[in-house]
Amino acid sequence: MINVNVKNGELTEEEIKAYVARAHELYPGKAIESIDLTLDGDYVDVDYHFAAVPFQRIRRITGYLVGTLDRFNDAKRSEVQDRVKHSIAS
Repeated sequence: MINVNVKNGELTEEEIKAYVARAHELYPGKAIESIDLTLDGDYVDVDYHFAAVPFQRIRRITGYLVGTLDRFNDAKRSEVQDRVKHSIAS
């Protein structure tokens, strides 16, 4: 259910449904939390608010792109512990 906020006037239920349908056309696959509709004469400003997208951090460790070390065997875990971290001298 998308929360629709109408400011500076009123819209019919049919108009609100049209704006929601248009949002789904413009952003397929995105979770829309709310829509702010601000009326200004003949114009309507539309602001979409999307749900946060979870992501996983990916790092390059010992030649592999990984998110976590849980699938590494003992040898790879040992490699990770023996790594030398470099820094830039200032």
